[in-house]
Amino acid sequence: MTNKNGGFAALLQNHKSNAAIGGLVGLLVGDALGVGFEFKHPNQIPPRAVIEMTMPATFRRTYSHVLSGTWSDDGAQALCLLASLIERGSFRLTDFADRLVQWMDKGYFAVDGDVFDVGSQTARALDRLRDGVPPLESGGASEWDNGNGSLMRVLPLALWHTGPDRELVRSAHLQSMPTHGHPRSLVACAFYCLIARGYLKNLSDPWSWADQRLEEIYHAWSDPHEQIAFLAELDELKRFPRSNEARGTGYVVDTLWSARKALEEESFEEVARTAISFGHDTDTTAAVACGLAGIKFGLDGIPVRWLEQLRGFELVEPLIARFTDVRA
Repeated sequence: MTNKNGGFAALLQNHKSNAAIGGLVGLLVGDALGVGFEFKHPNQIPPRAVIEMTMPATFRRTYSHVLSGTWSDDGAQALCLLASLIERGSFRLTDFADRLVQWMDKGYFAVDGDVFDVGSQTARALDRLRDGVPPLESGGASEWDNGNGSLMRVLPLALWHTGPDRELVRSAHLQSMPTHGHPRSLVACAFYCLIARGYLKNLSDPWSWADQRLEEIYHAWSDPHEQIAFLAELDELKRFPRSNEARGTGYVVDTLWSARKALEEESFEEVARTAISFGHDTDTTAAVACGLAGIKFGLDGIPVRWLEQLRGFELVEPLIARFTDVRA
């Protein structure tokens, strides 16, 4: 699948100032950049200056059969969410869950229809969905089921949603449930959505604002049992950077704070390179960080060479056209 008429780079002409489009494309670019480095130890990652879509022939890329510039499960599932929002007009849990199964079974929104990367927790949950388990019950709900598979895809919800913060939080929880049902994953997704909203509002410190706002929302939560659980998990999330360093692993809380560390950089390019330099789950760390960086630095902050090398334009362009029509 090749880009036509300049592909993603051509978006600069029409959407240069659209922060939401910057976030969406940033996520896809980060994912595609990270694919070739996934599962590598940090000492196996090349020097920052040569972290590119296309690596030297001497570097052994993860998924060597996958062409450079191809996004993985992160990008595909995010596009499943965006397509569901656009076509249904609001978040519909069953519709979204059905699209996740379509991705797994038929390559829906996968470049070339190739599903080459899927987390074990997500695969098990999608098997349960396929067997008829309701999406509110299909996701893993133990403490060991807190991979980053729902965090990596949630950004389109924040880009789309224009309602109150508490409604965005509830929808963020729901979109996690089909694959990741533990309260920690729900809270991480809600926190990330509010951070993205903070960046969209051009707040000076979106992370602190999201922290305070989410705590306020949970203190006003109607279900006492859920309130206790969500506040406890928010505290767990806050404690992580006090005693842990960002390591770029697949643990949802580490992914979130690794993204924050990467976002200390002063350009989209350096955010991406820092995210990948952590090693391990490089595609997801970069997707989560670069989604926010795309909002912060804008579409025109993404290196044109990376936009030109990003594949799958034919899958994304119709969604962007419909998204901007609805938001016009």
